[in-house]
Amino acid sequence: MENNIEQPQQQGGASQPPQGPRKQQGPGGPEGQPKMPAGPRNPFMWGWLAIAAILTVWMIMGDRVTPAETDWNTVRSDMISRGEVTKIVVVNRETAEVYLTKAAAERYRSVEEYSNIPTGEDKAQFRFTIGSVDLLAADVEKARAEFATALPLDYRNDRGGWATVLNWLPMIFLIGLFFFMMRSMSGMMGGGPGGQIMGVGRAKAQVFDKEKQTKVTFKDVAGLEEAKVEIMEIVDFLKKPEKYKELGGKIPKGALLVGPPGTGKTLLAKAVAGEADVPFLSISGSDFVEMFVGVGASRVRDLFRQAKEKAPCILFIDEIDAIGRARGRNAGYGSNDERENTLNQLLTEMDGFGTNAGVILLAATNRSDILDKALMRAGRFDRQIEVGLPELKEREQIFEVHLQNLKLAPNLDRGFLAKQTPGFSGADIANVCNEAALIAARGGKPAVDKEDFMSAIDRIVGGLERRSLVMSDEEKRLTAFHEAGHATVSWFLRHADPLIKVTIIPRGRSLGASWYLPDERHNTTREQFMDKIASLLGGRVAEEVFFNTSETGALSDLERATKMAYAMVTYFGMSEALGNMSYYDSSGSSDMAFTKPFSEQTAQQIDAETKRILGEAEAAAREVITRNRTGIETLAARLLDKETVFSEDLEEIFGARPEGTNEDERA
Repeated sequence: MENNIEQPQQQGGASQPPQGPRKQQGPGGPEGQPKMPAGPRNPFMWGWLAIAAILTVWMIMGDRVTPAETDWNTVRSDMISRGEVTKIVVVNRETAEVYLTKAAAERYRSVEEYSNIPTGEDKAQFRFTIGSVDLLAADVEKARAEFATALPLDYRNDRGGWATVLNWLPMIFLIGLFFFMMRSMSGMMGGGPGGQIMGVGRAKAQVFDKEKQTKVTFKDVAGLEEAKVEIMEIVDFLKKPEKYKELGGKIPKGALLVGPPGTGKTLLAKAVAGEADVPFLSISGSDFVEMFVGVGASRVRDLFRQAKEKAPCILFIDEIDAIGRARGRNAGYGSNDERENTLNQLLTEMDGFGTNAGVILLAATNRSDILDKALMRAGRFDRQIEVGLPELKEREQIFEVHLQNLKLAPNLDRGFLAKQTPGFSGADIANVCNEAALIAARGGKPAVDKEDFMSAIDRIVGGLERRSLVMSDEEKRLTAFHEAGHATVSWFLRHADPLIKVTIIPRGRSLGASWYLPDERHNTTREQFMDKIASLLGGRVAEEVFFNTSETGALSDLERATKMAYAMVTYFGMSEALGNMSYYDSSGSSDMAFTKPFSEQTAQQIDAETKRILGEAEAAAREVITRNRTGIETLAARLLDKETVFSEDLEEIFGARPEGTNEDERA
């Protein structure tokens, strides 16, 4: 029973928000290279085609006249006895070829069965398979004595033309593969027909200019108003540099877009490419890393060379953390690590002795904490633009963008949908809209309505419903009381999140779930932490009160409650025993530390304080459940009957939430 689900996070479930769409590499070759026409233009390819044609003609038009098959007894009784055999040749110790006199060969060719046998004294007319060379020699010796003939018996090793080709085939294949790789690398790295292997050091950046523009503009980017202002100002720098130079201002050298996955960092960069009247070069951080030593640094140099040639321009590096990771953190690598060499070259190009006049660098990452400090300093990235999760109004704008292509039911409230998705990123909202359309189509509806969107949100947050999962009556009853315990504690505690619904329908890895709609607050008080932990422990306490037992379904609840209690003590200074101390390291430098930043005595205090906080929260949950036993039994019975109940059902059973509780009516 991994349960207690808050939107957009599942308490106890494994629900990761979907990633936003990755930027795709556009068609075509490197910038400035014309598209190669179809067909082989390499002289080596013409050579291979000629060899293939010769082999094909040899195979089809080769000598079709072959010796006829026979056996030793026929040769002995019909040919040797008449003196028609001139010699017998053993080939490869496997077959024996019979050479006839000219007159005998002509006589056999006159018979329809042997009309295709070869003619001429240097060609064999018949052949047969032998089992042993020694036995054949003995049989020939007997025939000589019996028929008084000097019959020659010769031996020859002959693998034939095709056997020779097969012997040389591996070497031919390796040589052909070598030339093919050379030609492919020359074309792929921009060398064209005469390209060299050293073209591997060229940067493969997409170029957007007047001839090739992206259709995304700032109008397509909903929300992110502050980020758009900063980005649009950078575009304005390049469009009207005199406006700022008159007052002595300098154009920023770089801006770093930082934020969680799916919030629209790459989309903002696409909008810049669509809005700017200057060339826009786009490349991913992973494109600098190759198997060859020194390629990354070479590509960085080539990228900035291309940018300087097109200045004024904007250069965008997506996922810069692929090459911008802090130096010295790569365990097992020395000073010659390829990634560090690439980063050193990037630092030099961004702000070294050389000048990059008119080149503005944009970069995006969701791991700014691991970037090198030298990369983050002013003069390289003068601005860090936070691209965070959208607020309520911004989510409503994002819904407006993604709902444009859907066939919607009339009077669908966009504001309601925005209220149901706190903490959702832009990519999550796009996924909600798509899932809602799929659910409506699956149900055969003419339009997408409110119920479809709610089902889509449940699907994304909690996982797919598993109605086929068979639960015993006892397990189902235990789950119902478990969920009723969560719902009841959250209903009566003052700072608990408002409840939306409770269900015992298995979804994802959970046997049941309680859904809440938390406040969109930026700070959390100690009282709010305590009530939230008590709500998490409400399911386990209900099991103990009503069944005098406990089961494994509370694992997720216990894990979240314990982590929350430890965070209160070690991060937020909410412990009276330890005082206002925090052991949180926002710089991430503790990743390389071999010791904890506190003593063993302090560790014991932390454990004791965490246990005390969990004990207080459990006592609060037990007091609420004990006081409302009758209501919980009624709620559990209704869950067993309906499988899903809503906040209106709890209000009917327990009455309105007590005075002073958080009465957010957004649900």
